[in-house]
Amino acid sequence: MAGTSDDALSYIHSVTWRGSRLGLSRTFELMARLGDPQKELKFIHVAGTNGKGSTAAMLAAILSAGGYRTGLYTSPYIRSFHERMQVNGVPITDEELERITDRVRTAASGMDDPPTEFELVTAIGFCFFQEKDCDIVVLEVGMGGRLDSTNVIGPPEAAVITAIGLDHTAELGDTVEKIAAEKAGIVKDGCDVVLYEQGENICQVVADACARHGARLHRVHASDLSPLSADLSGQRFRYRGADYSLALLGAHQLRNAATVLTCVEALRQKGWDIPDEAVRRGLSEVRWPARFQVVSRHPLTIVDGGHNPHGVQTVAENLSLYCPGRKVVFLTGVLADKEYTAMMKLVAPLAKCFVTVTPENPRALDAASLAAVIRTLGVEAVAASSLPEGLAMSRARCGADDVLCIFGSLYMVGAMLPYLENKT
Repeated sequence: MAGTSDDALSYIHSVTWRGSRLGLSRTFELMARLGDPQKELKFIHVAGTNGKGSTAAMLAAILSAGGYRTGLYTSPYIRSFHERMQVNGVPITDEELERITDRVRTAASGMDDPPTEFELVTAIGFCFFQEKDCDIVVLEVGMGGRLDSTNVIGPPEAAVITAIGLDHTAELGDTVEKIAAEKAGIVKDGCDVVLYEQGENICQVVADACARHGARLHRVHASDLSPLSADLSGQRFRYRGADYSLALLGAHQLRNAATVLTCVEALRQKGWDIPDEAVRRGLSEVRWPARFQVVSRHPLTIVDGGHNPHGVQTVAENLSLYCPGRKVVFLTGVLADKEYTAMMKLVAPLAKCFVTVTPENPRALDAASLAAVIRTLGVEAVAASSLPEGLAMSRARCGADDVLCIFGSLYMVGAMLPYLENKT
């Protein structure tokens, strides 16, 4: 008999310390034991270092608005594990999670090489989307692409590759070209590939993968994109002669939206009926928390899950765009395996001061150590003993015209949101 969703989550998280062992053999075996539900589904597969979650959310919003029963698989979650798998914006329920996890646990119990946590979650997602009879699933890669457990699917309707930068270098490689090759591992025979505009060195790696697989490459061109207006309530832009409104903030989100629109065109060429009105409604209504999200106006408080140099550079650019000339109090916490010194250097010129906290994660860097690193950059930094104390200390340091920016580990940002909503 199924237990509670807490029982399901306890089982899923109990295998955390099997590590993040890249490779597909365990997932292939587990899916075979479950009857290969992924073979009954159609996918848009989304890989990249930054922007893949936002891109996936936009695509799912558009396809849902177009009348398709649309699955969305993302990671990590911000507030609740259930966010990781949704159909038409509705997360998996406790009952569904309990029942499907029991099924997956039974299938995994006989494996000589047991699955990792992410492999279990991926299997639960595939079973959930099959049960829900999804027309299409927008499937976000966990790490890399080539050896990520999501890559057990067949050729997708489209493979989307977003912005690529340095992250997870120990697992994926120490150059952007090596990382691009891992991301391009989602390219499969005869599929359509949509590529975010970026350096020619990265584009060439993806183009080579497409050539090997006979895949059609659709490159996004920023020259087709014109910003029209932007403020903290949203932005408007023109792409290939048509005007759109986008609920998400930041110049990088316009480039992500251009990638999404290019993907929509590729899907239309394959016979998917996606009306213009569904595209406009999806972009104007999409929600994706903790991506330069305004959560309060007094003081102006922005949260962002930027957790690598590429992502934090975007935070710095957006603060300069939306809050020019205003000093920023940064509340931040990071994981110890991230390039946190480089991250802090990117935002230090904007800082009035930093308050550091320790994310609620075994891999966290402690707040005092991070504060010490920041002080070497010539900026005031103080460590807080808890998340609520860090929030209180940050607010106390904000003047009338200052901005409070909470950024870093998504685990920290997600844990902070309830305190922000309670205004405590």
